[in-house]
Amino acid sequence: MQGTAEADRLLLDADALVGHLVREGSVYRFLAEHRGRLFPDVLFADLFGSARGRPSVPGEVVATVLVLQSLEGLSDREACEALRTDIRWKVAAGAALDDEGFHPTVLTYWRRRLGGSDAPERVFDAVRAVVADTGVLAGRARRALDSTLLDDAVATQDTVTQLVSMIRRVRAAVDAAGAVEVTAHDYAAAGKPACAWDDPDARDGLVSALVGDAVAVLAAAGGADLDADAQRLVSLLALVAGQDVEPDPDGGDGAWRIARGTAKDRVISTVDPETRHMHKSRSKHRDGYKAHIAVEPDTGIITACALTPANAPDARTGAALLDGEPPGLVVLGDSAYGTGAMRDELDRVGHDAVIKPWPLARNPRLGEDQFCRDDFGIDHDARTVTCPNNVTVPISGTGRASFGSRCRGCPMRDRCTSSKRGKTLSVGEHDRLLAQARADWRAGISIDDYRRHRPMVERSIAWLTANGHRRVRYRGVAANRIGLAHRAAAVNLKRLANLGAEHNGHTWRLAA
Repeated sequence: MQGTAEADRLLLDADALVGHLVREGSVYRFLAEHRGRLFPDVLFADLFGSARGRPSVPGEVVATVLVLQSLEGLSDREACEALRTDIRWKVAAGAALDDEGFHPTVLTYWRRRLGGSDAPERVFDAVRAVVADTGVLAGRARRALDSTLLDDAVATQDTVTQLVSMIRRVRAAVDAAGAVEVTAHDYAAAGKPACAWDDPDARDGLVSALVGDAVAVLAAAGGADLDADAQRLVSLLALVAGQDVEPDPDGGDGAWRIARGTAKDRVISTVDPETRHMHKSRSKHRDGYKAHIAVEPDTGIITACALTPANAPDARTGAALLDGEPPGLVVLGDSAYGTGAMRDELDRVGHDAVIKPWPLARNPRLGEDQFCRDDFGIDHDARTVTCPNNVTVPISGTGRASFGSRCRGCPMRDRCTSSKRGKTLSVGEHDRLLAQARADWRAGISIDDYRRHRPMVERSIAWLTANGHRRVRYRGVAANRIGLAHRAAAVNLKRLANLGAEHNGHTWRLAA
């Protein structure tokens, strides 16, 4: 059953005895005064289906600890130790000076309950409700969008390690798979198989043997009655056995080798299958997740947040960060948000997109004075394209405008295309929007607003990733999404405390 906070002060109440030591304007003082209003019992009532049994820790206390844990970047054990020994934490949580707190597993238990509920981000939503009531965002119609990469909490695994790990796990979980005769490795032994790793033939031979074992194990598991956990393991084995290997054309039937190239959306760890590679540049990459935020740039308040695998496109998540916002916002974003679909969605719901356009592609085989896409006249209504040499061709039903033989003998061809078949332009569904965005950017429309306000989102990202939050603490999108929401709640509470938020007995407001 859900625990409830004591209405009366304790004999050695920390706030009553040493509360004056906690600085005014701090998150600790804000929580000491308002945790009951911010996190009332009703907020967590659905997490406990029965009114019987041993009471849990009061919701306002656990929520306070979760927020402070995210604020300071502590582990569960460190957070519980702080609640036991730190005066600020005791005052914030309404604890007595001699209160020993609770066991770290309580935090794990509550996160699991939150994750399985219909509102896993309710702590962040509660803080967002306070933001709305204070009116701090009233009249502030800008939202800046951005994302940042978060390192995962597990080690990236190579192909051989993933295959060995998953074969071992499936054999242990499925009796039929455990009875299969395997030849590539003793899967009961720790570590990688013995191999001359600098010998390509030996390496490919090991891969072929591992894939053979995987196929045999999958065949055996396919005829077994599997529960949900075993099905997940079998599916993951099938995935890792296929994503990184390909038939070896020089090895004959049944021969495999490490695939040349990287599979799209490649699983990089069987310990955390949802983490992904993300390339920052051609030579640099990170592994993990991506935190997406929408920020009111003047106050630094985070209005929405989301977490995805690291390779998820920004624009696909960006529009969802504005759900529930009233129309008429000025949405500021870098070129990662400049897709046609994103612009179309913002236009549909009535927002004004001030987003840096994607730079137009250049042909490295042409000179510096080459023509770009915007040098072609595109009539979207008549469905025609006119080239710089004043030749007009129709746009096909598939969105292609092909000049073909019309390019022969053209005096401008060396500035236009290097293709022997002539110039071909693709005109997509949102081409008109993208062309208008590039024209507006060249004309300098709203560019001063962009340069003044959009960089402020970097300040909020710095707050979000401080105190060790550049690395996630959990495995999987769902668990880390809750962690991000708690961190965003802590950042917003700190901003509200600094801005002088208070409750007058009737509503939230900012101090005069």
